[in-house]
Amino acid sequence: MLFRDRAEAGRILAGKLAAYANRPDVLALALPRGGVPVAYEVSRALHAPLDVFLVRKLGLPGQEELAMGAIASGGTRVLNEDVIGKLNVPDEVIDLVAAEEQQELSRREHDYRDGRPPPDVQGRTVILVDDGLATGSTMRAAVAALRQQGPARIVVAVPVGAPEICMELQHEADEVVCAEMPEHFYAVGAWYDDFAQTTDEEVRDLLARAAEEQASVH
Repeated sequence: MLFRDRAEAGRILAGKLAAYANRPDVLALALPRGGVPVAYEVSRALHAPLDVFLVRKLGLPGQEELAMGAIASGGTRVLNEDVIGKLNVPDEVIDLVAAEEQQELSRREHDYRDGRPPPDVQGRTVILVDDGLATGSTMRAAVAALRQQGPARIVVAVPVGAPEICMELQHEADEVVCAEMPEHFYAVGAWYDDFAQTTDEEVRDLLARAAEEQASVH
């Protein structure tokens, strides 16, 4: 199935999450930027608050695509012990990369949240939303980081994902909802008519709109 755009994908995904509608403990967290338009539709349909959960990969210097770990919202750090052990990466290198990525993460948090504090996830049911799952590394880091903040339940929700990645994530999240799991996956963008990059401005706009809608409900 081809989605017209991320908004349509979000509406379809929301249909698969109907069991979580109108529950006071539910919170939708989007992985920016592409996850935000999807999560906006999910949060609207479920009448759940929306926020962002930022994750930055810690790339090995000189081999940035190789992840030594990740940092996430709330100051959480998740390390990939296999990579660090195998390559004997010293602590100061990890700290240096983490400090750089923390700056970018803080910039985005400030930019997107506009001074609003990050949500308290303790004891809540958190639906982590992205626009798709290809390798799953970002989502994995997000789940691990979120887990350290004490939510009652973590639900990973995406419109489309590689079948094996959707299966693997079931060992890490409490529930995984992949609306579509095409056998020949290729890439996330292949399943969207319009897969234009989401801008920072769109992220801010959707978060502000979601906050207004929540405020008018309460």
